[in-house]
Amino acid sequence: MSILRKPVITEKATAKSEKLAQFSFRVDVNADKPAIKKAIEKMYGVNVVGVSTMRYAGKKVVKNTTKGLSIGRKESYKKAIITLRAGQTIQFFENV
Repeated sequence: MSILRKPVITEKATAKSEKLAQFSFRVDVNADKPAIKKAIEKMYGVNVVGVSTMRYAGKKVVKNTTKGLSIGRKESYKKAIITLRAGQTIQFFENV
């Protein structure tokens, strides 16, 4: 089971990566900070200075169907913001 799920690529995350050398990833809910740091350093070959994590509850979803209301929740997830050593970067779209 992989600790890193996928990188978060939004306008805000891209601005942080350009200005502050901070990159966002969705990670496994049970992953801790040392494991996330080790996984990033192994996968991308960079030096991680800091790791911040956040947990997000799944949003409530209500759909109106022909059989009535369908009520549920989206999946809860955990996000990690990685701070790299000065001068280092991660290229997500290097072959595009």
